[in-house]
Amino acid sequence: MVKIAISGICGKMGRTLLTSISERTDCEVCCGIDIGEATGCPVPVCKTPAEMQEKPDVIIDYSHPSTLNGLLDYALATGTPVVLATTGYSDAQLQQIRKAAESAALFSSFNMSIGIQLLIALSKKAAAVLGNQFDIEIIEKHHNQKVDAPSGTALMLANALCAEFDPPKHLTYDRHSVRRKREIAEIGMHSIRGGTIVGEHEVLFAGPDECISLRHTASSKRVFAEGSVNAALFLIGKEPGLYDMTHLLDEA
Repeated sequence: MVKIAISGICGKMGRTLLTSISERTDCEVCCGIDIGEATGCPVPVCKTPAEMQEKPDVIIDYSHPSTLNGLLDYALATGTPVVLATTGYSDAQLQQIRKAAESAALFSSFNMSIGIQLLIALSKKAAAVLGNQFDIEIIEKHHNQKVDAPSGTALMLANALCAEFDPPKHLTYDRHSVRRKREIAEIGMHSIRGGTIVGEHEVLFAGPDECISLRHTASSKRVFAEGSVNAALFLIGKEPGLYDMTHLLDEA
């Protein structure tokens, strides 16, 4: 039985993950990490990874970028693999993750959904076929409590698409402040925040007299929870390195 620690266990995703794992027979939650109020949590909860009384087999993190240092320090000190499912990391923090992966097994993805990985693959295929004859716009929608914009998934889509072009395209975030026609070499990024939208990502290819739209809609946070558990089980026994959903799918 694989023992999992949930970082951010008191948050919405942490609670969803706790429920998801409780319904499985191949793993269990041994403890949680959270600075919030842990009243009613069925497992022990501490404030930092260093305070955990029991060493987990793997940590799944759905907390906040500010917790990264503690998680990486624990991973490096104990050899515990970590699934980093938090979004909103700075460029410096992403570099920290890459550096730590030289000595620890880390899994990092801005979106744990298999459906999103298919959306990326289909979008890259469309970009390769359509080329510069079609403009590309990315529209993402999330609930009104999400603090980062654009979403990490939207950036993951954009980066994958930019790499399909030579020279790479660049991203335009704030079109209303730019008084000029749209450039061929840009990908537009648009964020919508409202209500309880779990997550929707659309890639729009707009060409001469026709448009093609590829879209993924998440109806529940469970899809992300299940993906992150699969990632955690995938990490067990892995050599140090930075893994993502493509590695998980390749091994499936």
